[in-house]
Formats: sequence, C-alpha cells, structure tokens
Amino acid sequence: MTQLYLVRHGQTDWNLEGRYQGQTDLPLNAAGRAQAASLSQELAGIPFTAVYSSDLRRARETAEILAAARGLAVQLDPRLREIGLGVWEGQLFTEIATRYPVEWAERLRDPLNARPAGGECVAEVARRAAEAASDIARAHPAGPVLIVSHGVALATLLCQARGRPLAETYQAIPNNSHPEVVTWPPERPA
Repeated sequence: MTQLYLVRHGQTDWNLEGRYQGQTDLPLNAAGRAQAASLSQELAGIPFTAVYSSDLRRARETAEILAAARGLAVQLDPRLREIGLGVWEGQLFTEIATRYPVEWAERLRDPLNARPAGGECVAEVARRAAEAASDIARAHPAGPVLIVSHGVALATLLCQARGRPLAETYQAIPNNSHPEVVTWPPERPA
C-alpha cells in the first residue's frame, strides 16, 4: 500500500466567483499561487518519490510549485481531471438550480449517476481517478506520492480510501491546497 498525499489545486478566480469550473482550463490566481507556495513549505519534510497532476492548468501550476522545491518533475495524467460538467461549466453555483431544475433535482436524488448535459457523472470520475491512483501506487509502492487534482476527482478517491459511499462525494470535497493523506489501494473488508 502506498501513502498518497491528495491536494486540491490552489484558488482560481472562478472559485472566488462561485462558478463551476469542471474541465475548463483556468490558471491559478495570485492567492492560489500563494496557497501552493505555503503548502510547499508545510510539506517540506515529506520525502515524496513522485508528483502527479491533472493536466488542467490550475492543478499543473499547483503541482509545479510543490515539485520545484523538491527537484521532481510533474507527471501529468488526464485521468486526474475534474468532473466534466458540460453545460454547467462557467455558470454560478447559485444559478444552476434555477436554470436546470430537472437536472439539479436528479443530482440531489442520485448524486452518483446524475449528469449535466454534455458532462460526466460521479461514478465515471470515480472509476478513472481510482484507475490512475492504482497505477501510481503500483509505480511507487514505497511512496509517499503527491497527487494534485480537483475537488470532485479527489473526493471520489477520499470516499473510496476511507470506505465512504461514493454518493457522499460532494460532502467530501477538500479545500483548496489542503493535503489529505490516504493509503492506496483501499483495504477491502474480509
């Protein structure tokens, strides 16, 4: 089992505005870069064997800041991308329920399988993120490994690693630039 440090990217302007980002490729803002620099100092004593990141810019920038102090290259993996939110991307959180009442009601009823038009469901994100985490753990069994990704993608890994139902993904989203430590693969009950 490999120790994984799961880190959500630093803050973006859309985080501040309360907009769904999904797979829209946005940069960090100044606060997000400062968060990543602060986290780099916080994690200074951890001997990471590798740094992996989503290929989306906000995660990649965060990972590059964290990796630079360690002399490690960032390995990009698109399976670590955020959930694709289709037509919801770029829209304010507060507007979604009004603009898409049927889809929003479905998400509340079935958070694991509901999807906005043109987007993904949590179950799909969980499969691809777990596949990435498993491949990373196999490649670095001694760990620890730093993985920089996104809220929903990381929340699916946290739920799986901690034995929580994937339907609780939206309640498990970590804060920006806050590390969560898990072992992977998750232990399965006997």
